[in-house]
Amino acid sequence: MAAKRKTEISLKEVIALITLLDDPDEIIYSQVKERFVTLGPPTIPHLETAWENSFDAIMQKRIETIIHTIQFETLQKALKFWAKDDSDDLLNGVIILARYQYPDLDENKIRKQLQQIKQDVWLELHEDLTALEKVKIINHILFEVHNFSGNITNYHAPQNSFINNVLESKKGNPLMLSVVYMLICKELNIPVYGINLPQHFVLSYINDNANLIDVNNKTLSNNILFYINPFSKGLIFNQKDIDQFLKQLNLEPEAKYYLPCSNVEILKRCLNNLIFSYEKLGYLEKVEELKNLDSQL
Repeated sequence: MAAKRKTEISLKEVIALITLLDDPDEIIYSQVKERFVTLGPPTIPHLETAWENSFDAIMQKRIETIIHTIQFETLQKALKFWAKDDSDDLLNGVIILARYQYPDLDENKIRKQLQQIKQDVWLELHEDLTALEKVKIINHILFEVHNFSGNITNYHAPQNSFINNVLESKKGNPLMLSVVYMLICKELNIPVYGINLPQHFVLSYINDNANLIDVNNKTLSNNILFYINPFSKGLIFNQKDIDQFLKQLNLEPEAKYYLPCSNVEILKRCLNNLIFSYEKLGYLEKVEELKNLDSQL
């Protein structure tokens, strides 16, 4: 009974706060906004209803600002928690990041789309296949059956960095196409991991028996069977190609350019791509927010 009364009091408070949102006094608005942010996500449906029923442009703008602030703070906390306790789950990380632009995205839809691709690959696999044969099957399913490809015409567009968009449009940048590839492989226990190259992102196929605990362990390079470039429809290449690539960029070969990176590094790379995209578009508020999210990792 007490809990019910508490909920009712909260609702009364929310309604009272909403009635103050058109107050011309900026100090009152600031206090109201602060209280809404403290009350958090449960207030959002009430704020959305108030927005729909309002014909006051200032009030609508204030409601939009409050909703965005609540969602952004929730996102910051989720990302911080992910980096600390949940970074083994790459899918969770990219879903959190996609919520920055799409707060109401349908997580189940994303999981179903990935499940469908995984199922299509799984049907073609059998125990006697070599690593190369497995990759050829994944490439066939991803790039020929499901028609994924690199977004060459709009390479720097922000949508290339959001998992829901990439699964929907079947187009992405090197990083997000690699993420889709890795997520499918993880579901199928195929040892494929990300390689954080400068100006590019590719994948490595690791010997099944390799110890991946220390990604800076130089002996690990002996356990990399080959590399995969999802942006070029799963093109397979070797260490010498990375040597050549680094030479073109006038960079010294470092272990980190050849060995698997962590999921946190993948999300940091994704955030950097988004920061670059929004800088090009002139969305400086988004740039600042994304830098703020980057600091949570």
